[in-house]
Amino acid sequence: MSNAFLQLGGNSAASAKRQAQAQDAARRAKVAESMRPWVEKYRPKSIDDVVAQEHTVNVLRRSLMSSNLPHMLFYGGPGTGKTSTILALARQLFGPELFRSRVLELNASDERGISVVREKIKNFAKLAVSTPQATLSADGSGTKKYPCPPFKIIILDEADSMTQDAQSALRRIMEQYSHITRFCLVCNYVTRIIEPLTSRCSKFRFRQLDTGSTKDRIKMIAEAEGVTFADEKVIDTLVQVSDGDLRRSITYLQSASRLHGASAAAAVGAPDEESVPRKASPITSASILEIAGRVPSASIRRFAAALGVDEYVDKDAPDEGGLNGDGDGDGDVAMADAEGNLARVKKTADSKTRPGSFLAVQREVALCTQSGYGATQIISQLHDYLMGHPTLNGTRKAAAAITLGLADKALVDGGDEELQLLNTGCQLVKDVK
Repeated sequence: MSNAFLQLGGNSAASAKRQAQAQDAARRAKVAESMRPWVEKYRPKSIDDVVAQEHTVNVLRRSLMSSNLPHMLFYGGPGTGKTSTILALARQLFGPELFRSRVLELNASDERGISVVREKIKNFAKLAVSTPQATLSADGSGTKKYPCPPFKIIILDEADSMTQDAQSALRRIMEQYSHITRFCLVCNYVTRIIEPLTSRCSKFRFRQLDTGSTKDRIKMIAEAEGVTFADEKVIDTLVQVSDGDLRRSITYLQSASRLHGASAAAAVGAPDEESVPRKASPITSASILEIAGRVPSASIRRFAAALGVDEYVDKDAPDEGGLNGDGDGDGDVAMADAEGNLARVKKTADSKTRPGSFLAVQREVALCTQSGYGATQIISQLHDYLMGHPTLNGTRKAAAAITLGLADKALVDGGDEELQLLNTGCQLVKDVK
């Protein structure tokens, strides 16, 4: 009897230990899910979830029904759903069990040499495929849940980064193993893909997402994550700074919720009661613009005024809240600190710092540099400001556009930011006179 009692006590202890381990694993999984990037968390699971690409989705839906795919070339701007679409299509074709063995995804910007084409891609392409057992749908209708066609799919993301030799080698592999392998090339610039490859693929253009589709997706994610906005203008600001890139919009939204919304769960190891998300404070337009790295519009207007351009307020610009020069936002604080650090420049006589003078331009360049604003972002926003200016004629805008374009190229080539801003400012003074 005593042995039975001891055995019962041992079983209870083991059961309690297993239960504690299960609870700990569940808690860790919950925390890991809360820290997962929203771009991956809300990636489309099927092609029906892809937004604003109706023509492409309709064609792929018919291909899915027939289980017959050609080689494909997806091209378009970043964040328009190219990679998500082909991954969703592959999941619907093969299901979770065969996805790993039938789909090879490579980022060609990292692995773009000819050796990768000859080894990794060729070895996967020539593998024979077996006929899987039919997986029937859950409703008992006898239809296949996943078509599982007799071929594999190789996805080459950012294929426009591949070298010319690698693309030429890929052409022969596409021909040789087309009976058991389909290729999907994903790129931003179709002109960088050689003609022999584009002629072998069905081309699908992914256009930038319209404002309505982007707003609907953002609202859906915000509602699911418990994110609130100060007003409706916040979503408009988020859409505008992302420039049709849904991935960027979602990333900015998550960053704003973590930084300003206080909605992150407690770290691993905290008690269960502390792992409950706190009530999030509303996200403001100023938070979005700060995370996006936008230069305050007041700084852009001041820079343009130093060039001799009449100041005007761009009504199409996003509402910047504290960053627009009218409040007490972080952008104004940074600018005030920079102005304090540049007392020596400010001591120059007003007659020498009149609009259009070298010292006026030098002062604004120094202010922007001290504030830590990127030269590329300044050039981009200055371009938008000057091109929309109501008093500049077409000739002046054309000259300014050429100057700004040359400055952008110089920055891409590795030019010094402060020197390029100073050179651009001096040249723009001549252009806008």
